[in-house]
Amino acid sequence: MTSSEFPVTLHPPVLLAPMSGITDLPFRQAVAGFGAGLLVSEMISSGEMVTARASRRAASRARAEVGAGAPTSVQIAGRDPAAMAEAARIAEAQGAPMIDINMGCPAKKVVGGLSGSALMREPDLALRLIEAVVDAVSVPVSLKMRLGWDADCLNAPEIAARAEASGVRMITIHGRTRAQFYTGQADWAAIRAVVAAVRVPVIANGDILTAADARRALAQSGAAGVMIGRGAQGRPWLLAQIAADLYGTPAPAVPHGTALAELVAGHYEAILAFYGRDLGLRVARKHLGWYIDAANGPSDLRARLMRESDPAQVLQALPAALLPQSEAA
Repeated sequence: MTSSEFPVTLHPPVLLAPMSGITDLPFRQAVAGFGAGLLVSEMISSGEMVTARASRRAASRARAEVGAGAPTSVQIAGRDPAAMAEAARIAEAQGAPMIDINMGCPAKKVVGGLSGSALMREPDLALRLIEAVVDAVSVPVSLKMRLGWDADCLNAPEIAARAEASGVRMITIHGRTRAQFYTGQADWAAIRAVVAAVRVPVIANGDILTAADARRALAQSGAAGVMIGRGAQGRPWLLAQIAADLYGTPAPAVPHGTALAELVAGHYEAILAFYGRDLGLRVARKHLGWYIDAANGPSDLRARLMRESDPAQVLQALPAALLPQSEAA
């Protein structure tokens, strides 16, 4: 995806999906260390961004710098155009080279507030939000949504066309409706209707866990790139692996043994530094679990580290925890 097609160079067009509670700065740094076309922050509530009481927390979640050369988009969510516009201005002032609008989150808490994918039932309001954000900032604005609310409301092509006319420069489609949540299989072929409706780049998202998945998603959807979410948990090198397979970029050196333990230790310590010890310990556990699962490490040691409250003990146990059970036997 060259700069003539999109104002931010996305090469390779393999993007990190926004995942609440996961794509924080330490995780984005881990992914950026291997390479990615674009990193997307956790979804941030526009109301939280503009509320003075919560501004410090929101600012930390919206930090755009990753220190490894990969651009970072800040994703915002809400249903008030003024708040969305102000949140976008705040993110731009903090250095975000791109703003992403969330219209795809299926979580009950978000949908219950009539944000996220609930906006697909209110396309006129959704377009007012989009216009407010586009008019508020000078950086490019993208949109992430689903195929529709349910099987009777597959309106992504219509919304995408209107969003493009309002100034959105890229659209990501998760190949499910909101009603599906994450059940079944993402319908990559259904994304093709959105590709046909617009001229801006469309990114395919949903169930892309391997390079083979990415290749099929691109073939079925006609999309310009792919967005990787859950597949990168415990495998921050996955985006670079997929990019190497699809686009011929340098293949990452996938860490094993001591190198993997050093990587995970660095990520662990970055989490503690970012959140502080108490919250950091809780946040880090899920990442440790994913790393150990991906390495097929010993289940008993995994269980112990999920309870461990002493960082020194965790760091000491990492080499053994990341040793595949076949080798540990």
